[in-house]
Amino acid sequence: MFRRTFWFTAGAAAGVWATTKVNRKLRQLTPESLAATAANKAIETGQRLKDRAVGFAGDVRDGMAQREAELGDALGLNASVDHELPAPRRHAAIENRNKPKTYVVEGTSYSYNRNEDH
Repeated sequence: MFRRTFWFTAGAAAGVWATTKVNRKLRQLTPESLAATAANKAIETGQRLKDRAVGFAGDVRDGMAQREAELGDALGLNASVDHELPAPRRHAAIENRNKPKTYVVEGTSYSYNRNEDH
């Protein structure tokens, strides 16, 4: 009698276990479940790619800054700069400002004064 009860209980437990497994698998294979799984995988993959791209962009930025510093040193752009102003330029004399200009064309001389009335 105990043998029969044992095997009946073992068979019932195996049946419940198998039924539960099959039902879980069937629920996983429904279109809604497959779509949700695919969406989750796509989101995970996108996040992983984003993390890699951010890391790559940071590496590129660091490399650019390093190369820019190297070029600045090579061209002398990073050297200390004297903040002295250049020497003042000489200006033309004021009295020459209104003197009419004379042009010579084919032996004839012409004067031009822009302040002269025409």
